[in-house]
Amino acid sequence: MSLTFRLAALLLTAASITACNNAPIKEPTTTDSTANTMNKNADIREEPVSYTSGGTTLAGFVAYDAARNDKRPVVLVVHEWWGLTDYPRMRARQLAQMGYLAMAVDMYGDGKIAANPEEAQKMATPFYQNPQEAKARLDAALVKALSMPQADTTKTAAIGYCFGGSMVLNAAKLGSNFDGVVSFHGGLEGVPPSKEALKAKVLVAHGGADNFVPESQVAAFKKSMDSVGADYEFKVYPNATHAFTNRDADKKAAEFGMPIRYNGAADTASWNDMKAFFTRIF
Repeated sequence: MSLTFRLAALLLTAASITACNNAPIKEPTTTDSTANTMNKNADIREEPVSYTSGGTTLAGFVAYDAARNDKRPVVLVVHEWWGLTDYPRMRARQLAQMGYLAMAVDMYGDGKIAANPEEAQKMATPFYQNPQEAKARLDAALVKALSMPQADTTKTAAIGYCFGGSMVLNAAKLGSNFDGVVSFHGGLEGVPPSKEALKAKVLVAHGGADNFVPESQVAAFKKSMDSVGADYEFKVYPNATHAFTNRDADKKAAEFGMPIRYNGAADTASWNDMKAFFTRIF
């Protein structure tokens, strides 16, 4: 059963359903430990970008530090099942402040954002069912990002949250040209890895109390990755639920009665693990 359908089964037992959340996220402050390596003198520029995949127009968002003249690694940020909301844009800005060229991608096309969980499920399901289509859209986003004058075309990565985590894992296993991918509280079911296709190194940031990703799914994922000798790290954050990086999770949990909660310690630890991972792959 895919993560989307597992989510649906769990969430329909409540008055309403949700997975991550799409409320606007505040920019990190100077006391935010996930931002402790950011350049205070950065001149962060943000630009909308348009690109296409299979005849669909996609509306992304690029962030970079204009105070730098050097080429910098490219990092794609893949949204939750809600679409390209403020949350992945915020993460792209954080990455830009760290010295990356970051692009928040649009998986659904035309910048569509789901108005409710039912719409989100409807939008996300085709990409679980057709991982090659998801890969094609990520590949198109990467081509667009690499065309930017600031891009170091030899260094690429992708990170994803929830739905986005599943998408970057599948794309990597299908052979997308990333040096590395990071899944934050993403589903672990998907296409089986191929030793020939999987070129990217992998980091999985998983909540130890994530009810949407059972231990059986974790074990199956590790077994499949081990079977092809994949270069991967699997980090588990104790007491962290699904959506543990999202600061608005508590409000959504109260609103919908769902087992999600922001976990500051896990958010900080997973972001730092990502930074260490990027140091290794770049």
